[in-house]
Amino acid sequence: MSTSKGSAAKGGGGSNTSFAIVLYRHPWVLFASELAWSRMAGKKKEVKKETKLGMAYRKDDNFGEWYSEVVVNSEMIEYYDISGCYILRPWAMEIWELMKEFFDAEIKKLKLKPYYFPLFVTENVLQKEKDHIEGFAPEVLQILELYRRIYEEFLAVPVSKGRKSEVEKFAGGLYTTSVEAFIPNTGRGIQGATSHCLGQNFAKMFDITFENEKGVREMVWQNSWAYTTRSIGVMVMTHGDDKGLVLPPKVAPIQVIVISVPYKDADTTAIKGACESTVYTLNQSGIRADQDTRENYSPGWKYSHWEMKGVPLRIEIGPKDLANKQVRIVRRDNGAKVDIPVTNLVEDVKVLLDEIQKNLFKTAQERRDACVQVVSSWDEFTTALNNKRLILAPWCDEEEVEKDVKARTKGELGAAKTLCTPFEQPELPEGILCFASGKPAKKWSFWGRSY
Repeated sequence: MSTSKGSAAKGGGGSNTSFAIVLYRHPWVLFASELAWSRMAGKKKEVKKETKLGMAYRKDDNFGEWYSEVVVNSEMIEYYDISGCYILRPWAMEIWELMKEFFDAEIKKLKLKPYYFPLFVTENVLQKEKDHIEGFAPEVLQILELYRRIYEEFLAVPVSKGRKSEVEKFAGGLYTTSVEAFIPNTGRGIQGATSHCLGQNFAKMFDITFENEKGVREMVWQNSWAYTTRSIGVMVMTHGDDKGLVLPPKVAPIQVIVISVPYKDADTTAIKGACESTVYTLNQSGIRADQDTRENYSPGWKYSHWEMKGVPLRIEIGPKDLANKQVRIVRRDNGAKVDIPVTNLVEDVKVLLDEIQKNLFKTAQERRDACVQVVSSWDEFTTALNNKRLILAPWCDEEEVEKDVKARTKGELGAAKTLCTPFEQPELPEGILCFASGKPAKKWSFWGRSY
């Protein structure tokens, strides 16, 4: 099931008016590539009902099973008894709502208006889709930049902005731009979000017009954009570790979890009061904080539980902390511990959250960049592909050559393809040839296996 949301740009002083469709996929959309991993493993996923604490699989040893275990044990999804359908639980939906809140606010700044369209269309409407007609819509790059910000500034996932090849573009459009992420553990790219220039093709099919400044009716120029809950899956794969999720603070439903650590004969009432006061103070300052007050679990069990869910900071308060008017803070991203005075609570927590956000992005970027390999020949290409690299290669930009590369690399792990042609192009040396065809190269493009 999915919902769609549209936005129409107002007619300005020229004919470059556009109509944009924004797609948000909702509760039954699959995170990232769970099904792909199941298919690659050659087995069918069964409905799972149990959620246990701790991880049975290591990220580096069995990535597919690790991913499945993380999204279930962290209470992000539940399996459903209909193949391909999953239930997004509150922990995942709250992350999604935080992302949508940012995106919706940015869309409103562009003075776009919302539409809501039926999920189903008639066969007659579908048959109206024909070959495209050329045109241009600059809004495409505006939206792509918003998607980059969602990934890099919120999810702390590095992405490459670029243009899709003619083979990989949206079939009904003039061209497609995308942000592309890369998963070092598997050596696979993953399309993060897309922004398509549709030209006037669909406007002519459905007679969508506007009156220009001269009073003449013209066809609108259209673009469409989409990002989905797949983005959450990309975040899980990028930052997660053998303890579970690792959430960037900007999208964490709970940024700070407070846990009391009472000892025998300790003043539990005072400790409980200090925990409540800490949560209140943080919430009042705009920090999303909560307290685990469950009495049937030990502090150690709670530590593991909230580490599994990826909460960025844990605050521990025990008798010693109470006496010293301090709290102990533990970071989820690197496990570092620090004692801070209560008087500096809000200031220090904000600094730590900012450090975690930056550190997650920096670490992910360094890992991604270490996987980039520049090649100039077919032998270098196949070696890099088998070494799980993100390949940057000179290319002649011909459809038949791309199809040939797919055919020649087709195998158990999947064929290679173009991921995107990055907008930030390295200098193309004079006389350099396409790695696959030997023809003069026209551009640098990212290649690799993908989800």
